[in-house]
Amino acid sequence: MSFAFKDEVGRSVEYLTSHLAQDSIQQDPYWPKWDSPWWHMTLLWEMGLAELIPKSAVDAMVDAFRSRYLTFFPLRFDLLPPEIDTRRHVVCHCAVGTMYQVLSACEIEVDEELPWMRPWFFRYQLPDGGLNCDEEAYTKATPKSSIVSTLPPLEAVLFSTGRDFDFEEVEFLDRGAEYLIDHRLYRSVTSGEVTVPEWLDLCFPRFYMYDVLRGLRFLARWAVVRGRSLPQTLVDEASEEIRKSLTAAGLVPGRRPWIGETTLMLGEDGEWSDKAESRFSLLEAVSRTDAVSPNLTGLWEAVEADLAQL
Repeated sequence: MSFAFKDEVGRSVEYLTSHLAQDSIQQDPYWPKWDSPWWHMTLLWEMGLAELIPKSAVDAMVDAFRSRYLTFFPLRFDLLPPEIDTRRHVVCHCAVGTMYQVLSACEIEVDEELPWMRPWFFRYQLPDGGLNCDEEAYTKATPKSSIVSTLPPLEAVLFSTGRDFDFEEVEFLDRGAEYLIDHRLYRSVTSGEVTVPEWLDLCFPRFYMYDVLRGLRFLARWAVVRGRSLPQTLVDEASEEIRKSLTAAGLVPGRRPWIGETTLMLGEDGEWSDKAESRFSLLEAVSRTDAVSPNLTGLWEAVEADLAQL
């Protein structure tokens, strides 16, 4: 554990052990951003500290996924029963892919406990190889994926499968990788322009956000695992962008993309409504844009090691 974050990590672990965290998960596993157990757990996992997540929080999260959410992604929200709150009872691909990895890292046999999760990834892969959390994409004549929506499911299969991949998983990973390659990680397929300039600014934690390092980390590991090559121009261009954030001590985040977002929050009247987002001390500490991120630096080192094998 990094000494600089020891106190903040301890506070998150203490919170996750508390009855407040249990109550929060029962009220809603996801909301509010960014200070519900979901985000504390995800951040600890992203830091490589999943073993510190209390079992009580893990078990409560599994129970919540069993009881609260639809086990499919509705393509027409207007056809759902009125008692289904589309923000609180429907999970997106990002959420499923992320929590699959968190629970797996906490030694949960996700395919046994939540058997609908892994098939979800394959079911909602679009013809271009990606996925999209905008349900309207699936009803268009020519559906287009979202890189942001695509990465967590791809990562879940690549990094959280403790056995040889079967045919369906190989197809899923290869098609997803080709989608990222076609987009050169952050460019439009048609124009070649940078799709979202902010993706060139690194961030930590990611949660479900995207940056060029996250995309290259997936492709580099996929290429090693599958015995494939990557276009050298893609690797060189992406590496050059990443090195713009590199100091002698390591990588420095360039943005904090969660700041300023609103969140659903439970009011004293028992109703959920949009409020200003909230944060917690560990999130504040590890996301600073004026300090080296040990975690981003470690990811870059892993990318370099994989690229050296290609």
